Amino acid sequence: MAQFGFENDIQSLLKLDMPITNAPMARWQRKASASTSSATLSPGKSANISTTAKTPSKTPGKNKKCTPSKVGCDRFIPIRNGKQMDVASFLLSKENEPLDANNPIVENQKAWSVTLNGYDIEEAKILHLGGKPLNAPEGYQNNLKVLYSQGTPSSVKKTRYISSIPDRILDAPELRNDFYLNLLDWSSRNLLAVALHNNVYLWDATRGDITLLMKLDREEDYISSVSWTKEGNYLAIGTSDGKVQLWDVENQKRLRSMNSHTARVGSLSWNDYILSSASRSGHIHHHDVRVADHHIYTLSGHSQEVCGLKWSPDGRYLASGGNDNTVYVWPGMMEGSMSNESQSLHCWSEHQGAVKALAWCPWQPNILASGGGTSDRHIRIWNVNSGSCISSVDTQSQISSLVFAPNYKELVSGHGYAHNNVVIWRYPSLTKVAELAGHEDRVLNLALCPDGSTVATVAGDETVRLWKSFELDPIKKKTERMVKSTSSVIHQSIR
Repeated sequence: MAQFGFENDIQSLLKLDMPITNAPMARWQRKASASTSSATLSPGKSANISTTAKTPSKTPGKNKKCTPSKVGCDRFIPIRNGKQMDVASFLLSKENEPLDANNPIVENQKAWSVTLNGYDIEEAKILHLGGKPLNAPEGYQNNLKVLYSQGTPSSVKKTRYISSIPDRILDAPELRNDFYLNLLDWSSRNLLAVALHNNVYLWDATRGDITLLMKLDREEDYISSVSWTKEGNYLAIGTSDGKVQLWDVENQKRLRSMNSHTARVGSLSWNDYILSSASRSGHIHHHDVRVADHHIYTLSGHSQEVCGLKWSPDGRYLASGGNDNTVYVWPGMMEGSMSNESQSLHCWSEHQGAVKALAWCPWQPNILASGGGTSDRHIRIWNVNSGSCISSVDTQSQISSLVFAPNYKELVSGHGYAHNNVVIWRYPSLTKVAELAGHEDRVLNLALCPDGSTVATVAGDETVRLWKSFELDPIKKKTERMVKSTSSVIHQSIR
């Protein structure tokens, strides 16, 4: 109620067509009373002022004008009637309200503008900051716009979604939490091999079945490494007692057990029929699995345990990383060579920690990625042809595994202390694309599925997590299938 009373007082003050009882005396009235003693002022009545006074006897109207040069005039005071005050009050109250396009006043203003100027002023602004852009005149054609629209595609590039939640989680009880071991590998036949203490389990990613492939005889022994052949029908298994076993997965039968190392076999890698194995002694052995006398070659360079071993996709180079913080690149095996000595092509010692993480680039066979341990934490990209380090990035975390994802030409890294996560990097800029967090302990190994859409991670929290982060766009996937089918037809016709 107090608010309404205040508004009524304001409205009454704005209406000056009635006398104000409590108002102070006007200036001209004060001058008139000072100049003549006979002049008296009474509320509500006009005072009779002498013609000799400096102020006019009445307020000037329309017909009479008073300028400051004339004697008796000092300023002009206009008359505001009640209608003018009502309009002013209305305009003040409506000032902040939004304009209505259907308002007759707005329509009248637009009509007057068109009549007087020949066009609407609002549509003829030089800078039009709001609303839709002005339409070009009828018949106007921008040649540059036509040329650009014909030369560039109109489709907009879609952004890729990477889920931060794993697609599937598998339990891995009794997994050995050892940084230097390689306990996970994914075959080209979509079988995931996982070593749990002294057992090797196979998980069929297509059907979801789990199979126990083998178990070591002695309980104190354990599996230290696993590696599939390129065809995916044979699995090599390294053990803690220095043996390398070869298994036929289809028939679940052990083909042979090869003895040559004096310490545990922590890493394995295939190059056609040549199986390379590395042990804690620092030696790397080449095995020809076709012959009885399998041990054909020994590489000596590392002074401590070799925990990383990878053949390049074209079979020309073998990369090895060790606990001595070095990375070696060895030449490929020559047919018929039986020498026990070989000179390394490169030896890089830039890492300040153990080098277990190694990965060859599938689309650039001369590019090698390596990752250092807790004391180093760097990913380094090497050019094998020139022997130089192309780029490096500090990940701020221990690097346990690396793998290239060809679908989007990215690099994936698994980390231990202190982040225990998986990071996707854009290659070759090494800018971070996404972080996949979920493991409660350090990530030990990574493995990519055959179609490159999913990466598997195994960690010290005894879980295997599958991250579906590299699925191809359906249109791109269809195109690749057509290319593959065409190439297979051509290959068959040549044969």
